[in-house]
Amino acid sequence: MPTITLLRHGQASFGAADYDDLSDLGRRQASVAGGVLATRGLRDPLLVCGTLRRQADTAALCAQAMRIAEQPRVDARWNEYDHVGLVAAGLPDGGVPTDPRAFQALLDAALLAWIRDDADDGWRGFADGVVGALHDLADTLQGRDAVVATSGGVIAATCGHLLGLPPEGVVALNRITVNAGLTTLIVGRSGVSLLTLNDHAHFTGDAAALRTYR
Repeated sequence: MPTITLLRHGQASFGAADYDDLSDLGRRQASVAGGVLATRGLRDPLLVCGTLRRQADTAALCAQAMRIAEQPRVDARWNEYDHVGLVAAGLPDGGVPTDPRAFQALLDAALLAWIRDDADDGWRGFADGVVGALHDLADTLQGRDAVVATSGGVIAATCGHLLGLPPEGVVALNRITVNAGLTTLIVGRSGVSLLTLNDHAHFTGDAAALRTYR
């Protein structure tokens, strides 16, 4: 049965003028994750990513580590929602805190409200796009596996859909998704199922300093 590995992008540049750039640590995380995937015996792995630079750069570093010459398949439905804009919209002056803990608390509240609002052009539209991308990809996998370089919100939306989670569960998953962590799905006769969530064993022990969430 085909597998789909959702690879969260490496650490981006939180607090910088351009968040979409991978940090130096983020580039290292992506390479380490690619090295781990190279040992897993994936069948003719297909790389996929969204159009965001942090996702494309993560895919490129992963491809280098896995020695994949084929260019990634690009699908904008794997893009992250505008999490900075979501937080800024709820603040009087639109200013966003640069402290990660303060930002995360505001993001949790804003994301929960956004999901509960259930507007067609809001979270529902975003999540429907993610689920559509997932099933379209699953339908194309004949005798090969896929690795998707994407983002934490996308992974939370995917797992929330597969597990039937309430909004609070989706927010909780979004909060703990590790940069360059691995979530594995399996494509079977009954559809797509979650096999492992947020695997980051490659960032434990002596490599624990590589583990980040933002």
